[in-house]
Amino acid sequence: MPHDHHAEGCRDHGHGHGHAHGHGHGHGHAHGPARHDRAFAIGIGLNSVLVAAQLGFGLAASSMALLSDAVHNLGDVLGLALAWAAAVLGRRGPLPRRTYGWGRTSILAAMANAMLLLVSLGAIGLEAVRRLAHPVPVSAHTVAWVAGIGLVVNGATALLFLRGREGDLNLRGAFQHMAADAALSAGVLMSALIVAATGFVRLDALASLAIGGVIAWGSWGLLRESLDLALDAVPAGVSEASVAGFLGAMEGVAEVHDLHIWPLSTTETAVTAHLVIEGAGDGPGLVQRAASELRARFGIAHSTLQVETASVAESCALRPAETV
Repeated sequence: MPHDHHAEGCRDHGHGHGHAHGHGHGHGHAHGPARHDRAFAIGIGLNSVLVAAQLGFGLAASSMALLSDAVHNLGDVLGLALAWAAAVLGRRGPLPRRTYGWGRTSILAAMANAMLLLVSLGAIGLEAVRRLAHPVPVSAHTVAWVAGIGLVVNGATALLFLRGREGDLNLRGAFQHMAADAALSAGVLMSALIVAATGFVRLDALASLAIGGVIAWGSWGLLRESLDLALDAVPAGVSEASVAGFLGAMEGVAEVHDLHIWPLSTTETAVTAHLVIEGAGDGPGLVQRAASELRARFGIAHSTLQVETASVAESCALRPAETV
């Protein structure tokens, strides 16, 4: 987690005493969407029952598609549990050793969800290929009924996370998992109906491969975005250039350097920067205005801004753009 090393970097050069060093903190802490505890509980309960039914009927019907759906749903039950645990931890306050709290666990949960989904899809793909080479009879009518129930359960669970998914990567991961499961169940249902009508049992495995490919594409995007957040990349909804331009254009600001923007969680963003003021300036007032506007314009609720005079900035060790 980034830390505020601003003052030390400039005082190393003898500047910090008798100069205008204003440190302002804008702590709006927008905690994202409302709590989804009930949605997580309902989703985990319904999908656990569904997994048990899919495994049992999938074995009885010898359906690769239905067994694949069961494995995928089992992974999502575990993923929902991880996401719920991360959401609960994210609401805990800071500790002496964890001064930012537990918000970062939501990023780790989103990453784990994506990885879990990709691993389960790999297992599904291998078994589907084996079934293509060695097809087995499939009880298509049983598969169709169970897939139809799965479609309803997964679709209803996805709707539980519909609200709030745009502002929280963790919730978006849960929504994508459930929506993917609904799509997979729909594909299994369609393939079962076609198998029942034509007797072409290889379609069961082909449907599993096709839908798995679509899900893998979406999961890769989720994994990439969560990995970016874990490595302190600027969140996708924030433009570093726009933030720098806004701060630099504020009245009384001559220069902006040592600008860093990173995620505290899947819903909160933090920023630190050095603002070089013209003349004596109004450091405290400038910082408060900047913090308020950063929250309103960019959704950045946690800002730490250091004000420097031109003489201090000239020897600031953190002034070069490539310095971290």
